[in-house]
Amino acid sequence: MLEPAQSGEKIFRGIPVSPGVCRGRLLVLERPQDGRISPHQVKESELQCEVGRLEQAIIDTRHEILEVQRKVSEGLGAQDAGIFDAHLLVLEDPTLIEEVSRMIFEEKVTAEYAFKKVADKYAQTLSAIDDEYLRERASDMRDVTERILNHLTGQAPRVDLSHLEQPCIIISHDLTPSCTALLDKKHVLGFGTDVGSQTSHTAIMARSMRIPAVVGLENASVAMKSGDYALLDGFNGLIIINPTDQTLFEYGQLVRKHVTLEEKLREVHDKPAVTLDGARIVLSANVEQAADAEAVLASGAEGVGLFRTEYLFINRDTLPGEEEQYEAYRQVAAALKPNPVIIRTLDLGGDKFLSQLQVPTEMNPFLGWRAIRFCLQQKDIFRVQLRAILRASTETNIKMMYPMISCLDELLQANNLLEEYKRELDGEGIPFNRNIDVGAMIEIPSAALAADVLARRVRFFSIGTNDLIQYSLAVDRLNERIAHLYEPTHPAILRLIKMTADAAHKAGIWVGVCGEMAGDPIMTPLLLGLGMDELSAAPPHIPSIKHLIRRMKITEAQELAEFALQCESGAEILARSTAFVEKIAPSLFDTPRPRQAS
Repeated sequence: MLEPAQSGEKIFRGIPVSPGVCRGRLLVLERPQDGRISPHQVKESELQCEVGRLEQAIIDTRHEILEVQRKVSEGLGAQDAGIFDAHLLVLEDPTLIEEVSRMIFEEKVTAEYAFKKVADKYAQTLSAIDDEYLRERASDMRDVTERILNHLTGQAPRVDLSHLEQPCIIISHDLTPSCTALLDKKHVLGFGTDVGSQTSHTAIMARSMRIPAVVGLENASVAMKSGDYALLDGFNGLIIINPTDQTLFEYGQLVRKHVTLEEKLREVHDKPAVTLDGARIVLSANVEQAADAEAVLASGAEGVGLFRTEYLFINRDTLPGEEEQYEAYRQVAAALKPNPVIIRTLDLGGDKFLSQLQVPTEMNPFLGWRAIRFCLQQKDIFRVQLRAILRASTETNIKMMYPMISCLDELLQANNLLEEYKRELDGEGIPFNRNIDVGAMIEIPSAALAADVLARRVRFFSIGTNDLIQYSLAVDRLNERIAHLYEPTHPAILRLIKMTADAAHKAGIWVGVCGEMAGDPIMTPLLLGLGMDELSAAPPHIPSIKHLIRRMKITEAQELAEFALQCESGAEILARSTAFVEKIAPSLFDTPRPRQAS
């Protein structure tokens, strides 16, 4: 989005996804064409040949992606290389290949036409899903699709940056994850794209490679010209064309301040999250796969507060067996010992269903058959997971929790099944931790209101603020017409959180937050003041949260929470919390803002 500026500057605002500042000449890549492929008819005798061409293109694409994965593994490590597992899964999806093959024979069309039509349908379906993680997998699908079509049509890759001779800032409509992974940092100072989000694999690669990046610029690839001199601000999500001397001076100060802040954050890496008046807070990380253990260690987190196990199940054509799940859980626990690892049982449903199940369309999927409701009815799937968790619990630092508990009956049913599977393992002579801690997620208003009852049957609570806010306020934050009503500081939300904390502490158990509020420094003092014992966030957020905790007093946080509980306005609460955080940790927010036209 273009904004006015002074002295001939042009400011484009997007989404910051990889911090850093760079300046240099722009290289604007040509925007991709429509990419339509005509449905040329194929003779009956040539149809099998078309299927053979498809199979060979898939083989060739697989070799390409494996080579990209090898290079990423050598340069950045196994965790980042694991991003391309999703690409490989697309190539191994029998449903996709069968649908393309069927279309070739039924409509008598070329392999490229059939593949593009089917792949586009898959990508559009993923793009429409409410879950941000799955929505971003549409980009992976398009990445694979482009490579396969290149092989089928004999075209060269649309973007080839291997021959750059001069350092530049890349501007493009989009960059695929595989293209981003192969960027040469000697020649690519930073990049900006029209589309994208913070959770895309392209953004993840940029952060890992420490390349400043801004996405979501809307029309930058059309409005900007190659050769323009620009400054890219990966902190605030800006690209400034023709920056003035004053702007360059301000950003020189920003870079120096950021270097100082990074030094401060490194200093607290191995230190506990303790407030100035001695309150000890547990800082944990949210992960999605076993390979994420490296990021947890690098962040300075004290274990895992949320292992999202559903990502072991989706984007594949077979269910993970007990042995595969056991190894994944055990691997994380062993890597992070003695720090705890909290495994959330399957949160499938809503918009995350197994491809193997024939699930009827629901009018309101987020109010339907999902999470613990799904597991209690699909007991065979639940049994395999609970047995795997129990077996892995011999590592002694594993805990587990159930998602979307809405009432006591669901909790009792789940615990009864857990006890049944304990008896099974006993009968088979398989060891497990008999005293494994079991907790419940509080993410439905009914669970918060009944927290005193639930607290007597579990060892801990973990508040999933994302769903708690959406269910309590009846707001879909992805619906642009009402997204402004999604308000974490809404007085009702804070009262539900406080109610949950009080019930937990009265029952002698601890309570934490694993939703997005836990990763927002503005919310940190508010959550601690409301009684949270633990915060669990994405690994990149941990250093800033720890730095903040070590600069505040719990008594100050409690005063802020008391004000919030008496306040009638969510906006006022947010303003008070923001002012408090900026006062005690100004370096977290001390970055220059875009200059407006006078």
